[in-house]
Amino acid sequence: MLILDLFTPNDDTRPVFLTGSFNGWATKDDKYKMLKVKDGHYQYTFQDTPVTQGPFEYKYIKGGWEAEELDAHGNPRQNRYISSPKGQVKDTVPNWKTHANWYDSSFYPHIEVVAKRFNVPQLRRRRRVSVLLPYNYYQEPERRFPVLYLQDGQNLFENDAPFGTWGVDRQLAALAQNGGGQFIVVGIDHGGRERIKEYMPYNDAKWGAGLGREYARFIAETLKPYIDGKLRTLTDRQNTGIGGSSMGGLISIYAGLMFPKVFSRFMIFSPSLWVSPYIYFEPVHFQGNEVTKIYLYAGGKEGASMTANSKRFIQTLGHRGYDTSKLQLRLEVDPNGRHNEARWGQEFPKAAQWLFD
Repeated sequence: MLILDLFTPNDDTRPVFLTGSFNGWATKDDKYKMLKVKDGHYQYTFQDTPVTQGPFEYKYIKGGWEAEELDAHGNPRQNRYISSPKGQVKDTVPNWKTHANWYDSSFYPHIEVVAKRFNVPQLRRRRRVSVLLPYNYYQEPERRFPVLYLQDGQNLFENDAPFGTWGVDRQLAALAQNGGGQFIVVGIDHGGRERIKEYMPYNDAKWGAGLGREYARFIAETLKPYIDGKLRTLTDRQNTGIGGSSMGGLISIYAGLMFPKVFSRFMIFSPSLWVSPYIYFEPVHFQGNEVTKIYLYAGGKEGASMTANSKRFIQTLGHRGYDTSKLQLRLEVDPNGRHNEARWGQEFPKAAQWLFD
């Protein structure tokens, strides 16, 4: 049996729910609505040991992700973790997102679907492509914006995403409220069962022929020209970024290295470098007279090789002899960071500010 006791200020009457690895990070799940014991005290009892795929992680929310718990400083906190989910655990939540005015909704981005079935000729398949436009995109019709292409579009802003969400929409709103976030995000849905092959740069004995080269060509040669023709973008490499997490981070590195005249901003979270060690030896041809910025994040609880591989990759690039004023590398390591969308969402605003502001 596991009993969770939550204590929180008594000036917000909305009900409290649990979300976590035990329910696929679903929100507003009535099965995990907490019992109000008294004002400011809530409780939930797991009669049996929760069954999860991986560690037992959880968070408290007052509805959806727009109302998740915040730390004492008003920032989204990392996932809570219990190594042995049993006994009684007492938690405290000092603030909540909407209760703490996490962001002003007037800064919320415009979310639009470019196409539900965008043609990917290099792979002979179709894919949903969405864009998140800055809140002021239509208010300033003469202005053009940088662009960030992100993989795994299903996990970027949808609250019911199967593995959780980065919450990019809300992060952009908070950034904009503070004068940042002035760039367009293009979210490219992954290919489901074909995801690993599409994000695999090289052939692999286990997964077969990698389709990463064709997928990278799709972004650089097909999707980017389309987006530049449809939206008010700044089209040069200095204003074009690419990023993703896990396998999405791996293919983003590869695409950036393969098309250095297209991309100059890399947002790479927890890349699966162990899958394709050949990438360490990939030729690098960054523009010598222009800046390239690479933001790489790794979590200490993602496996023994994640941090080591990330450091090795940064060191490999650093030893290629590039001018450090032109090739700017930043490695962020969270010793307690785990491999999930919620943690990558927390890293997003920090990476975005360093890359684009």
